[in-house]
Amino acid sequence: MADAFDAPGTVKPFGIFSSAAWQPEGKVLHVSGQVAQDATGSVMGKGDIRAQTRQVLENIRTVLAAGGGTMDDVARVTVYVTDMSGLGQIHEVRGQYFRRPYPASTLVEVKRLVKPEYLIEIDAVAVIPADRVKRPS
Repeated sequence: MADAFDAPGTVKPFGIFSSAAWQPEGKVLHVSGQVAQDATGSVMGKGDIRAQTRQVLENIRTVLAAGGGTMDDVARVTVYVTDMSGLGQIHEVRGQYFRRPYPASTLVEVKRLVKPEYLIEIDAVAVIPADRVKRPS
């Protein structure tokens, strides 16, 4: 069974899931899909794909830090958007968080996300060096 946790500094999950889960016996951290909400649960950047992408990536950064990781440790992301026309803006913001070599990525347009205000959701998989791994309770 995976060793899961909820990251301090993020809103507590509102469903049957954790913020992140370690792959058993490994250094692979699976970050649950993050949406544009702050630590209080408020939706950030309503109607603004740049602002929402930034909030989502900040949430991922916070979860990674709780596990001892950084954005440089991200190996893969899956991006879900409700409107593909914001792709250029999404990539512009992503370029501020990821550097080469970029993580593998899949982008999918979906009809809707868990709340109608959300324009983007991103989940991530990170490989964190053993000497930096933290296992929050």
